[in-house]
Amino acid sequence: MTPEPVRLTSLAHGGGCGCKLSPAVLEDILAGMPAGAAFPDLLVGTETADDAAVWRLNPDQALVATTDFFMPIVDDPFDFGRIAATNALSDIYAMGAKPILALAIVGMPVGKLPVEAVRAILAGGASVCAAAGIPVAGGHSIDSAEPIYGLVVLGLGRPNRILRNSAARAGDALILTKPLGVGVLSAAFRQERLEAGGYETLLASTTQLNAVGAELAGFEGVHAITDVTGFGLLGHALEMCRGAGLHADIEAAATPVLAGVEALARAGIRTGAAGRNWASYGDAVIVAPGVADWMREVLCDPQTSGGLLIAADPARAGELLALLTARGFRGAAQIGRLRSGVPGVSVTNRAPANTCQAAPPAG
Repeated sequence: MTPEPVRLTSLAHGGGCGCKLSPAVLEDILAGMPAGAAFPDLLVGTETADDAAVWRLNPDQALVATTDFFMPIVDDPFDFGRIAATNALSDIYAMGAKPILALAIVGMPVGKLPVEAVRAILAGGASVCAAAGIPVAGGHSIDSAEPIYGLVVLGLGRPNRILRNSAARAGDALILTKPLGVGVLSAAFRQERLEAGGYETLLASTTQLNAVGAELAGFEGVHAITDVTGFGLLGHALEMCRGAGLHADIEAAATPVLAGVEALARAGIRTGAAGRNWASYGDAVIVAPGVADWMREVLCDPQTSGGLLIAADPARAGELLALLTARGFRGAAQIGRLRSGVPGVSVTNRAPANTCQAAPPAG
């Protein structure tokens, strides 16, 4: 008799970017880290919680480096590999750079997971890297209690066009490229309450490469980018605000949500990380009473391989959204604006004036 395949998610206490330490815990850990000011070629370090480190090689080239890994968000090994690799590559794209190579990070519970499953995870990751035009040039593996997979990714960008999360300007439009709700869908999957269509929605979002980020380095009027992952939209918007010394006004009614997420969120499905995220924001995030509780949960929802949050000249917002739509981000939308003020985020239920939104998905 053929044994039942092992559910990857059953071997892990959490999954995807929901495994990340909460913003408050991470901030406490990093508080004692030495500053990188002694290294003049270190253009981006840990100071503003940006997506990747950046080292100036010469006047025309900068090396962009990141690492990202986590436990399974799905049970299919190949899909897990694809999602983890797409997520890791996103940090490079969020800096306006192009990846050049990757190294695999592998931790597997030897004796609990068949070798074939581990091969499929690696194959899934390699397939995404091939689609991005880069090799998986090596890596490192260990025997671990829970399955872990991810990548170290290196990329190249121009020193004067690195898109830091701290370079946003007052008056900028905030544009989100992917709808929210990946954490809700993944929680429903772990509880075996996600239908086939919901799984396809989850997979389509988490395996869509944010490669357009490299193109945006040449788009005049794009000032700052960050990718929305484990800290939720509000957490990563708050990082952008703190880095730039600005305040964000986000409109819940204009913020796109993946199909099926509202019903699941209203039914009480959520991740533990959403609650940890909310508790970490403190007084820096204010949600107006008119915003529904389920939507507040989604705004805190950890996004595995989420979209890009872009701060751009509002006069170019329509053109930018047209470009994003042409590159396959049909759920992209303007969700708010940045203004001068105490660094923080305010959420209301009003649609912002002159909001631009991409065309809805076909069908």
